[in-house]
Amino acid sequence: MLGSPGAGKSYFVIRHVITQHIRKGFALFVYDFKFDDLSRIAYNTYLKYKHLYSTPPQFYVLNFDDLNRSHRCNPLYPAAMLDITDATESARTILLALNREWIRKQGDFFVESAINFLTAVIWYLRRYKEGEYCTLPHVIELMQMDYDSLFSALRTEKEIEVLINPFVTAYLNDVMEQLEGQIAATKVTMARLSSPQLYYVLSGSDFTLDINNPKEPKIVCMGNNPQKIQIYGAVLSLYITRLVKLVNKKGGQKSSLIFDEFPTIYLNNMDSLIATARSNKVATCLGVQDFSQLRKDYGKEQADVIMNITGNIISGQVTGETAKQLSERFGKILQDRESLSINSADTSISRSKQLETAIPPSKISALSSGEFVGMVADDPNQKIELKTFHCEIINNHKALKKEQENYKEIPVVRRLDNTMVQRNYLQIKQDVQDIIHSEMERILNEPGLKHLMIKK
Repeated sequence: MLGSPGAGKSYFVIRHVITQHIRKGFALFVYDFKFDDLSRIAYNTYLKYKHLYSTPPQFYVLNFDDLNRSHRCNPLYPAAMLDITDATESARTILLALNREWIRKQGDFFVESAINFLTAVIWYLRRYKEGEYCTLPHVIELMQMDYDSLFSALRTEKEIEVLINPFVTAYLNDVMEQLEGQIAATKVTMARLSSPQLYYVLSGSDFTLDINNPKEPKIVCMGNNPQKIQIYGAVLSLYITRLVKLVNKKGGQKSSLIFDEFPTIYLNNMDSLIATARSNKVATCLGVQDFSQLRKDYGKEQADVIMNITGNIISGQVTGETAKQLSERFGKILQDRESLSINSADTSISRSKQLETAIPPSKISALSSGEFVGMVADDPNQKIELKTFHCEIINNHKALKKEQENYKEIPVVRRLDNTMVQRNYLQIKQDVQDIIHSEMERILNEPGLKHLMIKK
């Protein structure tokens, strides 16, 4: 879904995708960039049509600004992290979302070192006491521990020995510049997420991210804030990556994933989601202002793949390269040409057919709000004769305005004060101190583990 600001992406298209999918009984995820514009539409449509579902869904909201109206969810929920590859994927997502320039440097020594280090810490907490402390806030705090304690504790977990071995070797051989380069990059990056509000939302578990579980369908809205894009976007990227992995499986309820302003989050392997989700009854809607915006944030290769494998494309007014690319995509058609030639002797008219672009770039650049061009995909049972369109979407403005005036506010989840949020923040810090303390005692008291203790 393309369109520059004011083209009417949300008002003419995305709001109808939300309302129609809820009416048709879909489990739903909405990434709401300007919270709570789309979330209110989803919530009120849910109230109106939840009786149509065979199993009524639960409605959940995540946002980091108004904690009273936010549920809590742990993206590193231990039961959903089955092996170390899940930890690697989570580490890669959060670090690349926090450092967008790293997306182009994947495979680089320092980038991969940072990912390996974060993977090791996540998987260590997943294995410690069956994942009791496996949350992102605990991961961030554990990374801040001194090297002696941290490396000694991490070495007790056999599965991550191969990941942390280069760091331990560098530390023991006093190659501190290399070690700081590898680890400090991760610590500094992750420290940006250290805030009581984020810790509060990330450390609880009001719901799980398997929204299309037929026994417990969910409608989940996650809100960002345009003024805090980089930090909130990184955390939401982690949530969405975990959610997509759980949703994109066979046997789930039909579901819909809607991303408004998609480039503001980083979703690893987005192309494989688009390629495989349709067969798993997952509808994906990506809202983008311009191809160049996607290229800037995802790199040229990934952006081109995302744009070229989408089956349905709807575009409002876009200009420049994007308009040219769309015009080429819509192809050429035979158009009648008539030329008139007049001289002193006679007048001649010649008619011919020529292949011309069906929708020229100039036309796409000058579309009014509510006017859209595009192309749709079909399937063998429902062939579409005219796949390319240029039309105006007609909204009933009065009815929509009236409906919006009667919308109910998203309800308060729980009453919170600052003391409770601060207490949770300090408790997480204390938990990590306790983990390190108990692990050091265990290493010292068990003869088979004493060789793992690092002291410099």
